[in-house]
Amino acid sequence: MRIAIGTAPRGRVALVDLGEPAQPLAVVAPDELPATVAELERQRPRWVWSDVRRWYPALLAAGVRVERCHDLLLGGAIVEGSADVLAARAADDEVRPQWLAAAPNLAGGEGVTVPAAGAAAAPRGTALFEIGEFDEFGDGGGAPIVGPVAADDRAVGSTVGGASAAPAGREASDPLAGDVPVEAVVAEYRRQMRLVEASARPRAMQLLLAAESAGALIGVELQAAGLPWNRAVHEAVLERELGAKPKPGWKPARMEALALEVRAALEQPTVNLDSQVELLRALRRAGIQVASTAKWELREHDHPAIAPLLAYKRLSRLLSANGWSWLDEWIVDGRFRPDYVPGGTATGRWATSGGGALQLPKNVRAAVVADPGWKLVVADAAQLEPRVLAGLARDEALAGAARGTDLYRGIVDAGVVETRDQAKVAILGAMYGATTGDSGRLVPRLARAYPRAMALVDRAAAVGERGGRVTTNLGRSSPLPPASWRETQARASDPEATAVDERRARSVAREWGRFTRNFVVQGSAAEWALCWMAALRTRLSALPPSNTRAPRSGTAFAEVPHLVYFLHDEIIVHTPADRADEVAAAVAECAASSGRLLFGDFPVDFPLELAVVDSYAMAEG
Repeated sequence: MRIAIGTAPRGRVALVDLGEPAQPLAVVAPDELPATVAELERQRPRWVWSDVRRWYPALLAAGVRVERCHDLLLGGAIVEGSADVLAARAADDEVRPQWLAAAPNLAGGEGVTVPAAGAAAAPRGTALFEIGEFDEFGDGGGAPIVGPVAADDRAVGSTVGGASAAPAGREASDPLAGDVPVEAVVAEYRRQMRLVEASARPRAMQLLLAAESAGALIGVELQAAGLPWNRAVHEAVLERELGAKPKPGWKPARMEALALEVRAALEQPTVNLDSQVELLRALRRAGIQVASTAKWELREHDHPAIAPLLAYKRLSRLLSANGWSWLDEWIVDGRFRPDYVPGGTATGRWATSGGGALQLPKNVRAAVVADPGWKLVVADAAQLEPRVLAGLARDEALAGAARGTDLYRGIVDAGVVETRDQAKVAILGAMYGATTGDSGRLVPRLARAYPRAMALVDRAAAVGERGGRVTTNLGRSSPLPPASWRETQARASDPEATAVDERRARSVAREWGRFTRNFVVQGSAAEWALCWMAALRTRLSALPPSNTRAPRSGTAFAEVPHLVYFLHDEIIVHTPADRADEVAAAVAECAASSGRLLFGDFPVDFPLELAVVDSYAMAEG
């Protein structure tokens, strides 16, 4: 059963069964919606709505959780950008609604940052996303339904072409997101499903849309439940690092002392250390020839100003990102509630639009403390991206190096390199396109030992250098290069092009190739993480309520284990202490089942660094 939710005349909300759309199931006032959804949720429908972030928060605030949904905004962005759906979009006459333009990363390559070189449940949980076609994925039986990217020429290795290859964005004058009439919701859902069915790999695309929508639900739930935060512990960290809280407009005493030390060493008593331009000029005047004030570059120089300057910059970062002002703004009633943006980056990785949840420094993690009678289950997927690469490429040698052990240590034991640090540098260099230094020297060794894996990323880079798209395991495609990229290539092809034009064109082509090289791995790893969290969310929701409550987590989560944090390949579950071992086992089992879901019976494992702790800081090391 699929139920669409959208607006109706006179400020009402309509709920429509997509199987019988002529007669609405209900037309209610907005404040009546939670009770209506709670009643219909007993039938376990898939909710179809314009944007989870528009509809779900009010339901959670009323204590109503839903099991599954289809987020049209996020699904539309995937369908619009996927090379697997290119032919289907070109053949479809229906317009793309204008409100879909609000989706994250629908704009394509403009603004994309390229990487620098060198650089056991209840029966309801038996099918991961309750899509019948995917039941066998979770069982791990038979050959994988979604083939690896390297085996599919529609994915990595095929050029979709330049901007002219994608159909122009067709738009209609539909309402903006948040006020979408239910009729438009029904029409857009049918359009997306029609395109999915006509895509190159419909079952993979269905799974991707289901995973992305589950991620959207999780993002809202993370904000609603909040990450447990002890303000007193955080303030103690700030006082230990920075000194006493300063008066408004003043810097902490420890920063002021470091600033005086830097100015004295530079013999420039008035230099503003917070001004990039002024500081760079002062460093050069003191004979420190640097191109930037980046930490790695400053460390290359031996000068009395460097050590206090690095210390100042570290404290400045702490003050601006997680200082007293951050505490006042973001920690309310013992919870940190950041605004997650699922699908907020080109690869499908999440972003945040406030709070900096994806950049919590280690020195403030001690403030993440479980409620009394509760625990934190912290899980980190070890070396996720290299393992995903092994699965994508069907590289049994690389998968073997990772089996039952630290992947980097496995590479050393296989005799490919001498040290674990070399293995890490080589793998990262291969995935990010490093050609110089230690990475450039070590990557050829990987190519000999793991030819399938290295061929996959090399092939992805070559596609990007030609201006084409690459596609993840389930069907998310990289954006086409921006207009400036194409203009640079066009200038180099001009009969009057100079050697400078040609060198510039080769350089930007290699930069975009590094982006596509990493995109296919990072994007597929993001899919694995979504599947992991979605499976775990289903497992946790099947657990009975506990007598130990966490009231600050809200009505929907106060009595049950719940996800409270996500960072690319790391999650935290807040759980009653007497459920902690059960939750930890579920976390590990869902990681394994997600590997089978995406890679079938290919023998690549996804071990976790798993800890049951009172404080996030206790899980480190």
